[in-house]
Amino acid sequence: MDRLPSTARLPESFQGTRDDIGGQMGVVWQQIKAPVIVPLLRLAVFLCLVMSVMLVVEKVYMAVVIVLVKLFSRRPEKRYKWEPMRDDLELGSSAYPMVLVQIPMYNEKEVYQLSIGAACGLSWPSDRIIIQVLDDSTDPVIKDLVELECQRWASKGVDIKYEIRDNRNGYKAGALKEGMKRSYVKHCDYVVIFDADFQPEPDFLWRAIPFLIHNPDVGLVQARWKFVNSDECLMTRMQEMSLDYHFTVEQEVGSSTYAFFGFNGTAGVWRIAALNEAGGWKDRTTVEDMDLAVRASLKGWKFVKNELPSTFKAYRYQQHRWSCGPANLFRKMVMEIKNNKKVGLWKKVHVIYSFFFVRKVVAHIVTFVFYCIVIPATVLVPEVEIPKWGAVYIPSIITLLNAVGTPRSLHLLVFWILFENVMSLHRTKATFIGLLEAGRVNEWVVTEKLGDTKKPKMAAKAARKLRIRIGDRLHLLELWTGAYLFVCGCYDVAFGNSHFFIYLFLQAMAFFIVGFGYVGTFVPST
Repeated sequence: MDRLPSTARLPESFQGTRDDIGGQMGVVWQQIKAPVIVPLLRLAVFLCLVMSVMLVVEKVYMAVVIVLVKLFSRRPEKRYKWEPMRDDLELGSSAYPMVLVQIPMYNEKEVYQLSIGAACGLSWPSDRIIIQVLDDSTDPVIKDLVELECQRWASKGVDIKYEIRDNRNGYKAGALKEGMKRSYVKHCDYVVIFDADFQPEPDFLWRAIPFLIHNPDVGLVQARWKFVNSDECLMTRMQEMSLDYHFTVEQEVGSSTYAFFGFNGTAGVWRIAALNEAGGWKDRTTVEDMDLAVRASLKGWKFVKNELPSTFKAYRYQQHRWSCGPANLFRKMVMEIKNNKKVGLWKKVHVIYSFFFVRKVVAHIVTFVFYCIVIPATVLVPEVEIPKWGAVYIPSIITLLNAVGTPRSLHLLVFWILFENVMSLHRTKATFIGLLEAGRVNEWVVTEKLGDTKKPKMAAKAARKLRIRIGDRLHLLELWTGAYLFVCGCYDVAFGNSHFFIYLFLQAMAFFIVGFGYVGTFVPST
């Protein structure tokens, strides 16, 4: 029997759908666009414009404060009493306060010698300083190496304590809290915290401690970070631009106006009395440093910022923690801040609105939602228009104000914008996880430090053929977002007249570059 044509086996209605499926989809799109898509997109544009205005007002306010600080030379030494410490012939070294230096570590094979050596090299009377290495390493080989390094410095006369525990409860906060329970800590007045990758200058204590001695209401002195590997690759230059703005602008504004800013978790000197009054270290969020700073501020303690002279996977984890943690802390503490009786109304407004809501929530959400979702969507729905001031002027002002922190990288401004928009994908996701207390809210992945030893290792591995798994390089979220931007750009070229395609193609390219793993220092699996 002759084989029947396939069309004879299909219902007539299905034949029409199959023959003109594109036309059918177009009809459905037109039917839902006007009553559903257009109103929703207009609402999204309105909300994004409101958040953009909030963000640009905050940026301009901080810029004005910084200009006034520079014009009137309101350096910390002028706002607070600061005098260099002098020897007392009668009291001798007992005239100096007792200082505890804590160095929390976790499998820090590449940097443990540098950090311990830098801490032991701090200039301070040797009988008035204790170095405490808090080793949470799970690798027994690394634990042995760290312990041997501590023993080597102890043999030189340095008062160094090697402390371990049988669990990692609370991660860094848990280790710091456990370290504060040691009997010798009771004799200490101040505690200095250095992460394993921080290398302080020898005169660090001489420049920071006087703020605490001469100002009894100051609970924290925070030093600015400097980056030893900022020129390692383009990604580290982008990070430097973002972090420099945080140090030179955000923290300076907080210190100058409300004597409050978030503790960075390292390179800070705490008055132990302030730390204890605030309730000590808590592990309820992944930003234990910010949590402590907010609680200490609510007790009335002031903070001083003092100007003392990487792989993409690790950076993603770090940004997740830095975005998720503050959002989750905001959820946990907003009512506590509101009901606090020890601080004034304007400081509450600063902490709740400026510090948390605008900088830690709005800034992340509007960057991704507006520039990577809403603006491309208006290309597909030309009935929705974005005013030029919202699409061009406000982003330009925000970008230029952000760039002032790192003048040496101004020529990389376009790359920085594209990279920040890519990272806003993960920051936005992490912010919602923190606000909603979803699955990964308490995830803690220690940032990988490659140290100076990376260079000879990478050179040695270059001679061998490395196996690179595709999964190590591909990042699907970035690839899907890049594809969406690319499609919108193509549609704008073919049918639109907004000229957004220039931005859309550049941003799509940035998402593809990151999505295929061609950013940062890649350390493949062997």
